Amino acid sequence: MRTFFRLAVIATGVAVGAIGAHAQQKEWKEIRIGTEGAYPPFNNLNARKELEGFEIDYMNALCDKMKVKCTWVVQDWDGIIPALLAGKYDVIVAGMNATDERKKRVDFTTVYTRTPIAVIAAKSVASADFSPAALKGKAIGTQGSTIHANYLEKYYKDSTIRLYPTQEEANLDLENGRLDYVVADKMSLDDFLNNKGKDCCKEVGLIERDPAIHGPGTAMAVRKEDTALRDMISKAIEESLKDGSFEKVRVKWFKFAIM
Repeated sequence: MRTFFRLAVIATGVAVGAIGAHAQQKEWKEIRIGTEGAYPPFNNLNARKELEGFEIDYMNALCDKMKVKCTWVVQDWDGIIPALLAGKYDVIVAGMNATDERKKRVDFTTVYTRTPIAVIAAKSVASADFSPAALKGKAIGTQGSTIHANYLEKYYKDSTIRLYPTQEEANLDLENGRLDYVVADKMSLDDFLNNKGKDCCKEVGLIERDPAIHGPGTAMAVRKEDTALRDMISKAIEESLKDGSFEKVRVKWFKFAIM
């Protein structure tokens, strides 16, 4: 019995080792990419239901650099990490900040954007004071399950915080007078202010980033076991920041630096 048990343990160890070696040797030739498709100008579905935006163009450029086949999968924001962990896709490219809280569940690549966070309101708002005391009792909206929601819930406890499935829905409620303020990434809010919100709303100011909440910037998320994929994408990001390919995409979508 002892001999049999020892042989079984050895056999099991060999099998586990083989599985581990196989996992380490996996070569990524195809990558499935999850994105929200509702966060312009980073990622969005246009009128033809085609994905477009800075992140779409940038990741496609990285795929070319890595010489891999990439396919896109659209996923609602609230379920974007669970769907990654369930194997629906291999990487999230969706304006996701690499926060410590998210790092408990996923790994992140090198940061590729670090953009300001803005507060917007109706054009009739005269004061530029958006401190927690000034906004006491005011209704503030943002997208749920985001760093902006976490920030508001921590610092604006005396305000009414309203969370939305998408940022566009929060912007629409501000436009229609159902919110007093909206907080989100400045680039996304600039897109709104320059288009649908140009007649109703304006930027009030910028929020100072809280490292504990906002993290170091936006990165791509992968499953913790997919270290080879993480490192491959990080290498491509770092090369793109040096060889000008990042800037080539950036200038198409933004008139200013986003890193």
